[in-house]
Amino acid sequence: MSPLSSALSPVVVWFRQDLRLNDNPALAAAAASGRPVLALYILDTATTAWAMGGATRWWLHHSLVQLGADLKQRYDIGLILRRGDPATILPALLRETVTETVHWNRCYEPAAIARDSALKTALKDDGIAVETHNAALLFEPWTVQTQAGGWFKVFSPFWRACRARGPAAPQRAPQSVTRWPETVDSDALDSWALLPTAPDWAGGLRARWTPGEAGAAARLQAFIEHDLIQYADGRDRPDLDCTSRLSAHLQFGEIGPRQIWQAVQMAVERGGAGLAHNAEKFLSELGWREFCHHLLFHFPTLPQQNFRAGFDAFPWNPRADHVKAWQEARTGYPIVDAGMRQLWQTGWMHNRVRMIAASFLIKHLLQDWRKGEAWFWDTLVDANLANNAGGWQWVAGSGADAAPYFRIFNPVLQGEKFDPQGAYVRRWLPELAALPDKYIHKPWSAPETVLNQAGIVLGRDYPRPLVDHDTARKAALAAFAALRNDAAEAAGAE
Repeated sequence: MSPLSSALSPVVVWFRQDLRLNDNPALAAAAASGRPVLALYILDTATTAWAMGGATRWWLHHSLVQLGADLKQRYDIGLILRRGDPATILPALLRETVTETVHWNRCYEPAAIARDSALKTALKDDGIAVETHNAALLFEPWTVQTQAGGWFKVFSPFWRACRARGPAAPQRAPQSVTRWPETVDSDALDSWALLPTAPDWAGGLRARWTPGEAGAAARLQAFIEHDLIQYADGRDRPDLDCTSRLSAHLQFGEIGPRQIWQAVQMAVERGGAGLAHNAEKFLSELGWREFCHHLLFHFPTLPQQNFRAGFDAFPWNPRADHVKAWQEARTGYPIVDAGMRQLWQTGWMHNRVRMIAASFLIKHLLQDWRKGEAWFWDTLVDANLANNAGGWQWVAGSGADAAPYFRIFNPVLQGEKFDPQGAYVRRWLPELAALPDKYIHKPWSAPETVLNQAGIVLGRDYPRPLVDHDTARKAALAAFAALRNDAAEAAGAE
């Protein structure tokens, strides 16, 4: 390739967690420069901290297929794929194309921040202009501050501060992008082996999800048209399936939070007061996502360490067999097992059930929350470091604005309250489908005649409870009390 066969050298847009054309500030800024644009995605194999799990690798493959097709169809430019260390690959591509400017949208995981900061410094030292932008959050984590100038550790005041500001409006995709006429080498996506093959466990994911920007837009539109009106009351009902299911699209940046915010606000303006309460409840979930990123930015060890240091001495009871039973949906508590089955088959779990399943692992089985966090990271299509760590620490009681440890979900009562006819359990645990509603959340309590009529033998067709709820609850409370006593004694000795 000749060094410069165009009158203008190109600019590079490094796509990362922003796999979309609309409301993509890096792409918009590059297009506005008038220079030819090179679109790049690097599969980072050097930043090994919290590398992608199996479910997210599956999603990434299909999202990149869609992004490449969208770039080609709309702008007639290709998506350059490279695999390896960005610190080597990006400078090499800039030299190869005689590029002096690169744009990217910021990532907020600690390892990504360290990687990007070092790379930005090195590029600037080489005379490269580096422009970074915000595509992933409503607000930058360092811009939302308490009145004293510090960072928030409680959600409600954090969200009030955000609501008082309001986010910027999303940007439309550029009308046009100048094409670079030269050919640039690109990896074949299939060579990255992101998809499972032996075995191919992704059938449920293919049936459930449509990765890509168009899929995200369609999902948002369907949610607003059909489900937003019942969100406040129905969001905790896994049997109703009325949540947005936008989390994976958000994680990969196929849609941005500003776009969601604007679409919901416009729906409220059209739909009137009847929609406002539901919309506010939904937007607060975007707020929780913001809060978790706020925490991770200011407390970067959130995924590995207890936010509340007092929990470091918690007396966990490590048992690999209990963790495995939980992972494999063999706890004997239907609402927990249904959630774990849904997770394995679809890469997603209803949020209420996530809390129930997490509480069971931590408080019934006394397993370290980090074991659950790691499993969710590998199996969720929406695995997000901030949300995952923030959620698990919230349930454990070790995090910021956390649920108290002594709040222990009763999985039977939770099932009866939020899945009252057992439709969710029957969907994911068909072996229990013939049980009457009265026993669907506690099959061990059913008389033998009822079990026989349903064709169920406990211990064969469905496991007996791994632990007794009352016994496990008392053990958890005793462990928490011991932790508090130890802390009080340590304080008294100072």
